Amino acid sequence: MSYLLLNIALAFAWTFLTGEFSEMNFTFGLVLSYFLLFLLRDVVGTHRYCNKVWQVIYFTLYFCWQLGLANFVVAWEVITPKLHMRPAIIAVPIDLKRNLEITLLANLITLTPGTLSLDVSEDKRTIYVHAMYVDDIEEFRRSIKDGFETRVRELFK
Repeated sequence: MSYLLLNIALAFAWTFLTGEFSEMNFTFGLVLSYFLLFLLRDVVGTHRYCNKVWQVIYFTLYFCWQLGLANFVVAWEVITPKLHMRPAIIAVPIDLKRNLEITLLANLITLTPGTLSLDVSEDKRTIYVHAMYVDDIEEFRRSIKDGFETRVRELFK
């Protein structure tokens, strides 16, 4: 059985045992059952699952930080009278192989204000990105590779 399903089943068991069927109680049951699986990771063998949960949390926090930062930059551009944009279309080489990974990377780039993924090359080794603020092309490529691409790769390991 998948450990995620086991975690959810334990959370449902918690809500049934407490008799309180609310979102908050179910969420508490999820957290409680995760910590139970974490404490029993040597016995049950949930090392990989416990690590993956932290990776997903870290990935989500990183994306939220990047999203907030990009929103601030774009909002600043809107409220200031002078334009600071330096738009460019950049070919970013990628090391991701699977379609799901490439799709997630393209969506993360597109969801971040100020950037838009335009296309992926036929050989799936390059993603073309339109960015509003590009001072240094190599720095922009490095920020995509060291930022979103690295975290997507770690997430799907």
